[in-house]
Amino acid sequence: MTTARTSTAAPDRHSSVKWILMLGALAALPAITTDMYLPSLPAVADDLGASQAAAQFTMSGMLIGAGVGQLVIGPFSDRFGRRLPLLIGISLHVVTSILCSMTPDIGSLIALRVCQGFFNAAASVVAIAVIRDRFVGSDAARLLSRLMLVIGVAPLFAPTVGQAVAGAWQWRAVFYALALIGFVLVLIVWRFMPESLPRGKRRSGDPRQVAGGYLALLRDRHFMALAVIPGLGLAVIMSYVVGSPFVFQDEYGLTQGQFAAVFALNGAAIVGSAQLNAALVRRAAPIRVLRVAVIVQLACALILLALVLTGVGGIVGLVAGLWLVLGTQGLIPANASVLALHDYGHMAGTAAAVIGALQSGVAGLVSPLVGLLGGNSVAMVCVMLAVALLTLVILAAGTPAYRRGGWRERDGMEPGPTASAGETEEREAEQVEAQGPDQRG
Repeated sequence: MTTARTSTAAPDRHSSVKWILMLGALAALPAITTDMYLPSLPAVADDLGASQAAAQFTMSGMLIGAGVGQLVIGPFSDRFGRRLPLLIGISLHVVTSILCSMTPDIGSLIALRVCQGFFNAAASVVAIAVIRDRFVGSDAARLLSRLMLVIGVAPLFAPTVGQAVAGAWQWRAVFYALALIGFVLVLIVWRFMPESLPRGKRRSGDPRQVAGGYLALLRDRHFMALAVIPGLGLAVIMSYVVGSPFVFQDEYGLTQGQFAAVFALNGAAIVGSAQLNAALVRRAAPIRVLRVAVIVQLACALILLALVLTGVGGIVGLVAGLWLVLGTQGLIPANASVLALHDYGHMAGTAAAVIGALQSGVAGLVSPLVGLLGGNSVAMVCVMLAVALLTLVILAAGTPAYRRGGWRERDGMEPGPTASAGETEEREAEQVEAQGPDQRG
């Protein structure tokens, strides 16, 4: 059984490739489960006699299940190790996929999709927790960035595969395909993935300790500020995803084929920037990359809004502006996640669960705003701009990232199961300052 890696030595290339492919496939499972099913929504509504809103809720239900599942599965993985929750979760994903294929009505399909989201949340939670178990600092940021390549490529092809499967064997066959993918992942985990959390580092399953762990995370404003940033990043992407079909096809008159090409081009921007981040963190600490990237993204979003409002460049200007905004996205979530997890190696599953739940929750709350504001290009870009601005505000107000001398110890990203002495002193000083003169005395 492999023990957790606690040194900062760079992993060898063979080991890195192995973990990138394996963890990337796991982390991509929720996205594949969502995107393969997306083209089948109209057929589902027709076949089950459901409204369009009800059919769409089979997508929202999965996000709800994923958010709850991550909060439950994270502490479970800190208690029992990473392999067991992963094997159970993906196995139940297989079962619910088969049940989805046999559902007689929309109500049962919604319930099963909620369960499916709950169970396959194990894949994304454990993937992030395993990286924190084995790698720290720039190594972890680099691995997470490489992971973005696998995660980013999967949704680009999943809708096409789902459309082909549904076209040949109807929409129910999509769930058989998802069951098959889950079965293959179970075999891969069983055969090739060693346990990364030694028994000596596992946490008690006492509900009070679990609640105490979540309470400690919620009280850590630095952690919470960093943990919400990946969710805001997903909100930027989802605002683009839900708005772009209407913007490009209805507003700008692109054909389905042209829209698919634009969608792939912008998807490549996200994947490419993730790989750029993997190279950058070899030379600069994740905190340095993060605090520059959020400013650059905000500047690009302002340029994009100007292009949309003035009409300069037309469709080319819009695509170029979106490419820049989305192209900065790969520099943000991985670094924020690594920084958030830095002090919580002893409860990485719980911390990763909070990050994952915030991703599902924030993106689910923000992305519908595009439609509520009109669903056009201005609405889409304004939501993306607002989220980029909020990201900068949270990073600046919730962490010392932009303060003079702030977070110097994070520049080196030395590993540690708890906060460093420097950060502990800083937080104590901030708490005393926040108390006011009456309480200090």
